[in-house]
Amino acid sequence: MIEHLPALMIAVPLFGAFITPLFKKRYSLASIWAMIITGVTVVLSLLLVQHVVSNGLMVYVFGADKPTLVLPSGYKVPVRIIFEVDAIGAFMALSATLMAFIGALYSYSHVSNENGLEKYYTLLLLLEVGILGMVLTGDLFNLFVFLEIAGIAGSALVGFRNYRGEASEAGIKYLIVSAIASLMVLFSIGILYGQYGNLNLAYLSRQISFNTLDMIALGLLFASFAMKCGSVPMHYWVPDAYTEVPAGINPPLLVATYASLYALFRVSFTLFGNITWDLARVGWIMSILGVLTMFIGVTMALVQKDVKRLMSYHAISQTGYMLLGVGVGLTVLHDPKALAEFGRDAMAGGIFHIINHIIYKSLLLMTAGALFYVTGTRNLNEMGGLARKMPITTIAFIVGAAAISGIPPFNGFASKFLIYETSYQLNPLLAVFAMVTSILTLASFVKVFASAFLGPPLEKFENAKEVPKPMVVAMIILAALCILFGLFPTYILDKLVYPAVDALLKLAQYQAWGGLA
Repeated sequence: MIEHLPALMIAVPLFGAFITPLFKKRYSLASIWAMIITGVTVVLSLLLVQHVVSNGLMVYVFGADKPTLVLPSGYKVPVRIIFEVDAIGAFMALSATLMAFIGALYSYSHVSNENGLEKYYTLLLLLEVGILGMVLTGDLFNLFVFLEIAGIAGSALVGFRNYRGEASEAGIKYLIVSAIASLMVLFSIGILYGQYGNLNLAYLSRQISFNTLDMIALGLLFASFAMKCGSVPMHYWVPDAYTEVPAGINPPLLVATYASLYALFRVSFTLFGNITWDLARVGWIMSILGVLTMFIGVTMALVQKDVKRLMSYHAISQTGYMLLGVGVGLTVLHDPKALAEFGRDAMAGGIFHIINHIIYKSLLLMTAGALFYVTGTRNLNEMGGLARKMPITTIAFIVGAAAISGIPPFNGFASKFLIYETSYQLNPLLAVFAMVTSILTLASFVKVFASAFLGPPLEKFENAKEVPKPMVVAMIILAALCILFGLFPTYILDKLVYPAVDALLKLAQYQAWGGLA
């Protein structure tokens, strides 16, 4: 079974998605089925991580034993559908499957009163398929196909509550952004295929000469994936989408966003990894976008009254930290004038922040969903005194707020500290912006805590009580991960993060195994 893990990662949730519509009018069975399928994918992803970290890059060829066509001249060309799974792909796959399972568990109670839940869980599983395909594929065209699957499923889930005009608007906006990003990816695919006659990432990385057409392709890919990951100035879709989507979908939707960030890193380090000086410039662009993203996101969050919209702007802000960390690494590792010693640590900070952010932001958005479930409103001015009525949700919120603010010993501190330290070595001003953003983040969540949880309970919430157990369990799991990742960051860094960083940096190994060995 181990050798077929990459295929099973796609086949299991896809099978689950096709079966789920059979549970029409039996919504509890549909939700249980979704939890079973996502639980199986978590186990498969753990096996995949263990295998890849222990044995190195894993190549899986669909429909053949060998990935290449050998021409009469002896020249090898990869022509088949190939998955190339290295440590960073496995890292993202584990994030996707875990958050899909948490989302399915939380949704069991959270959307139980909605209609059409068989469609809801089908779309959830298809979203997982799209994410997994994006992070496991070794082919640029298949990346486009899975990007489309994730975009269509994500837009339908964002607009799932179509009886709300805001949800329909957010779904259409998400669909348009996804379509534009996919179109730019398709244009770049056409440019590269027209020149090199192949779309295998490892093959292309050997052939690219970085002429004018290659520069255009890089620009299109960079812009499209930056748009899909919510970077400023293309962040306008994030607050609407994250606010209107059911809270159980927020975790996998976050991973879908950062699958595009993964694609941005893959393009920068793998596809164009043989270029040096120009990639240093790309790294500076990424770092500056990161600073702008974190600062604009947090300042917009400060003025929000809708608790979920406030947290959505913080999701934009935290994306900036990831761009900054990996951007600093890209800069110093490809600039001959820079000191490259801290480049690997900078990248580790950015990649570690991906999983940390997915965990604590999912937790925070779920606490916002719990508040809406109990109060029927997202307006902070209409809440108050809920700490006594919802003690577990309150504790979960405190853990998430401390983590996102970078307070030790929670997980956000570990990754932010690496980003502060390394960005300071490149340019102290970058670190100053990052630390100021964290202070403003803490101020924002103090405001939320005071408005929603402190004070005497309002009369209209006299009969309020804690949310159902499935929602509570989902929040407890994420809160526990925030604490564990914060208490044992070295273990996570050594076992997951640094192998993922090294996978991006070991271009020669990726090229050798990518259908060319």
